[in-house]
Amino acid sequence: MKLKDLLGDYPFTLLKGNLDVEISGLKNDSRTLVGGDLFVAEKGFTVDGHDYINTAIEKGALAVVLENEIQIQEDITVIKVADSVDSLAWMASSFNKNPWKDIKIIGITGTNGKTSTSYFIKAIFEEEKKKTGIIGTMGAMVGDKLIDIDNTTPNSLTIQNILRQMLDRGLDTCIMEVSSHALELKRVNHMFFDTGLFTNLTKDHLDYHKTLDNYFQSKVKLFHKTKNQNIVNIDDEYGEKLIDLIDPNIPLLTYGIRNSADIYARDIEFSLDKVKFNLNTPRGAIDLTLNVPGEFTIYNALAAASCAYAHHIELDTIKRGLEAVKGIKGRFEVVATNTDFTVIIDFAHTADGLEKVLTVIDKFAEGRKIVVFGAGGNRDRSKRPEMGETVGKHADISIVTSDNPRFEEPENIINDVLVGIMKSKGEYVRIVDRKEAIEHALSIAKANDIILLAGKGHELYTSIKGETIPFDERQIVLEYLEKKD
Repeated sequence: MKLKDLLGDYPFTLLKGNLDVEISGLKNDSRTLVGGDLFVAEKGFTVDGHDYINTAIEKGALAVVLENEIQIQEDITVIKVADSVDSLAWMASSFNKNPWKDIKIIGITGTNGKTSTSYFIKAIFEEEKKKTGIIGTMGAMVGDKLIDIDNTTPNSLTIQNILRQMLDRGLDTCIMEVSSHALELKRVNHMFFDTGLFTNLTKDHLDYHKTLDNYFQSKVKLFHKTKNQNIVNIDDEYGEKLIDLIDPNIPLLTYGIRNSADIYARDIEFSLDKVKFNLNTPRGAIDLTLNVPGEFTIYNALAAASCAYAHHIELDTIKRGLEAVKGIKGRFEVVATNTDFTVIIDFAHTADGLEKVLTVIDKFAEGRKIVVFGAGGNRDRSKRPEMGETVGKHADISIVTSDNPRFEEPENIINDVLVGIMKSKGEYVRIVDRKEAIEHALSIAKANDIILLAGKGHELYTSIKGETIPFDERQIVLEYLEKKD
């Protein structure tokens, strides 16, 4: 693609060189750059691409897009823009032939429930014979291919590349988890969504957003980028606020259990491994039995059903899709241990998420509740005592341990969590090594106990001092029980 065509109408200043050059690739990472590529010196969240311009030139970059005033002596094209992050979003879309225009994109934002909701929607849409992909926490699903991505919502170049792959594979719909960081860091600039869906908002990511209102306002940005439909959880206080802030000309669907909503549940029946309810829509009602328990599952299913309803999918198809989901990895996932106690793995890593999962367990636990959990390093410290207090309130035994300490000392993180545990006056054990913590829980388990391993969910690694170390909780559980037998 010619550089002048790639830039199109985007505002820029040509500092030197020629726009009539053929660009073979677009890169924001000098490590992946090859000769003939355009290098965008993106100012990232933790790394500034301007520090790697010389490396990019040495590797054969044909042109450089930058934001800072930097003198470049080499004979290449240099383009200055006001915002390198925003320019990357524009060029990523342009280089991939604006794929977002040719595929339906459903954007889901909120603190909790994004992943489960996306997989519920996918199941329904596939029942409708729609070819559906996902970009989210567990990676990007393109047909039967799973692509690892670094963030819930990756950078704009990765997003547009994946959307292009989806189109090339014949997919017609993409379900995208849209994080607050993605919206704030312009990863979805210069594209629009057919549908925007809001699940809920609770305290999280305040290390970055500083205040809950800032966090909320970042979520609102998604709903200024929707074209055809907005879907909102009316039971959430921030959902109610959102409705007053979005374009009234875009059709709105609400869902909920407690407040009056367009899509709602009634006649709810809970059990430890299922939930039953009557799904009500303006086009009729139908009974459902879902294979994931808890009230949070009802909300996720209502969100998915609302999305399907907005896309004119019949109730029978919605029912088949939702009931076909046998479970979602790391979301109230029961490990098959063949023991007289139960082990559950869940991604809950906020006080609200833990409260929801433990409330389900409270209703059906016949024995003790043993919870193994920690808090992530280099993230919002203020939520750690709240997590500790929440677990301490519900658990018979809390085992406080590590959970992706990153560059923090695990002992310091545990100390923050224990502030909340002390408030609850619950029984606790402190074990820094997470593998040892899990094995301790298994060693003390008795008949009818429930062990909850919280925080890691689908993750198969732990992050310590910049190193990513394989860590599969399912494997740890099964290997310990095998050795014990």
